[in-house]
Formats: sequence, C-alpha cells, structure tokens
Amino acid sequence: MSLNKEILVFLGPPGSGKGSMSELCVKTFGWTQLSTGNMCRKHITEQTQVGKAIDFAIKSGKLVSDELVTSMVEQSLQECLGHSSVIILDGYPRTVAQARQLAHLLDTKFKNIKLKVVRFGVPDDLLVERLSARYICKNQHCQAVYSLLDGSLQAPKHGLVCDRCGQPLYRREDDQPAAVKERLKMYHAYEQELLNFYLTEKPEDVIDLKADRALAEVFEDFKTRIMA
Repeated sequence: MSLNKEILVFLGPPGSGKGSMSELCVKTFGWTQLSTGNMCRKHITEQTQVGKAIDFAIKSGKLVSDELVTSMVEQSLQECLGHSSVIILDGYPRTVAQARQLAHLLDTKFKNIKLKVVRFGVPDDLLVERLSARYICKNQHCQAVYSLLDGSLQAPKHGLVCDRCGQPLYRREDDQPAAVKERLKMYHAYEQELLNFYLTEKPEDVIDLKADRALAEVFEDFKTRIMA
C-alpha cells in the first residue's frame, strides 16, 4: 500500500456529528466512509458469507462477534484502500478487542497505513436534544438522516419527506429522550476503555475535537488539526 494512505477512526456518541462530518469529508476530499451499520446491511442484503453469519446471529438474539465484524471491515478495507487515500471508520472499533484486531490487521495486512483517532466531544444534554430531533428516511436503501432542530443545515426541505427519494421520514424508538439517555450511559462505558487503549498506545494520534459547535466551525477545526 502507498505511504500516504490513512485510516481515521471517528469516535463519539450518537448525535455527536460523526455522520455529518463523514459526509462533508466525502464530498470535499473524495474520501471513503465505512459505516459498520451500512456494511452489515449490505452484506445481509447481498447474502454474502459474512452477511449470512451476521443475519443468523441477529435473528438468534446473539451479539455479532468481534471476529465477524473485523472480517467484514477487512474485506471493505481491501476493496477501498486501492482507490481512496483516506478511509473513515464510523462505528468500528467499538471494543478494545476490536481495536486490537484492527491494529493487528494494520501491522500484518495493511502496512504503512497510518491510523488516527478523532474523538467528537459533546455534552450529554446537547446530545439528547440533537437525537430527539433526528429523523430518518424509511427507505431501507436510502436511510438519509435529517434534523428538525431550528436552524439545522440538515432540515428536510418539504416537511417529513426525504429530499433524496421522496419517502416519509420517521423518528426511531431509540431516539426518544429516555432511550437516548440509556444509550449514552452504555456508550460512555466502552468509549472510555477505547480511549484508554489508544491513549496508552499512541496518544499523539488521538485528536479531541470539540463538536458542540456549528458543523461548519467544527469542520474548519477538523481540517486544521487533521492536516497539520
């Protein structure tokens, strides 16, 4: 692999702006975003070997194993690193075990690929406000995300209808305020473990981004720090 390849791990709670930042990076720089949620849905839809295993685990009420998720990520990296200089990982790694597996992949199969961690910091009260206003396209092939917050750049143009495909928008059950607070409790527990892992390994490669500002302002800060 080329020496100028880079992987960015976007680490932050739901509603911290990781998806919006990823979209801006893809549009502005031509980078590639790999979302574990999207990858899972793609593999399940295409009934790949990995997809069948993931589908079986979900339908059996089991957690998808770290090894299975890492295998899926490895396949995607092999497909994307040949034509993209920067890969954004959103939703992976989620555990220290996955972080170790990713480090092993980089050491053995993707040498010379630099990894940086971008941590999106947002107070919980603002996250609850953001997520409670989040709506998603019902079209499983679209899944565009919108915000009904006043002044949001992600507001739909025509009521609760998707700008991209014209399908209705809805708010997920786990975006209700009470559910959001529970999700955040769970998230903070594993995030701290991940941060401790990366800060112990290579603290200079961890960027703490203050993400409780307007997206345009956060993006300018991101560009300055990631390209320094």
